[in-house]
Amino acid sequence: MIKRNFIFLSLLFVCFLASAQQHITNFGIVDTEKVYERFFRNSAEVKAYESKRAEVKKEIETRTAELRTLKDQKTSCDKIGDTEGSASYANMIKVKTESLREYTNNKNAELQNMKTKMSNSNEFYVKFQRVIKRVGENKGLSMVLSLQGEDSILWYSNTVDITEDVIKELEKNR
Repeated sequence: MIKRNFIFLSLLFVCFLASAQQHITNFGIVDTEKVYERFFRNSAEVKAYESKRAEVKKEIETRTAELRTLKDQKTSCDKIGDTEGSASYANMIKVKTESLREYTNNKNAELQNMKTKMSNSNEFYVKFQRVIKRVGENKGLSMVLSLQGEDSILWYSNTVDITEDVIKELEKNR
């Protein structure tokens, strides 16, 4: 009986040591875009961004409607056998489609640039990093990642940094 208890306690102790050495990494995710939008919601920058975005959306809708009209007119020409008219509409559709594509790409880049400028404000960035670190530590996280994937690691605890261990192992196996 004593021998059985000793074996049981020994196994329990070994399991405890094994689990104590095992470090569980907990991750947190931050939707940085949502944070930026909320933080800057009432700022002049966000209002300018929202205004510009609405203006771009309206222009894209207008141009898309024009393309639909041209496509309908081309279809009408096709139905009555007007090849010259159909070819003319096909050319206009091609030109307007390319123009819309260029406009959309340029305006999306412009909007992204505006958003980036808002989120890269140094004062905000420093505060954001402090808050992420504090929240991560309070929640017992090892790492906080950005939901958007750009610069995906926002903060990490030094306990998950294995760089020195990797270097030591590589040096052993030289």
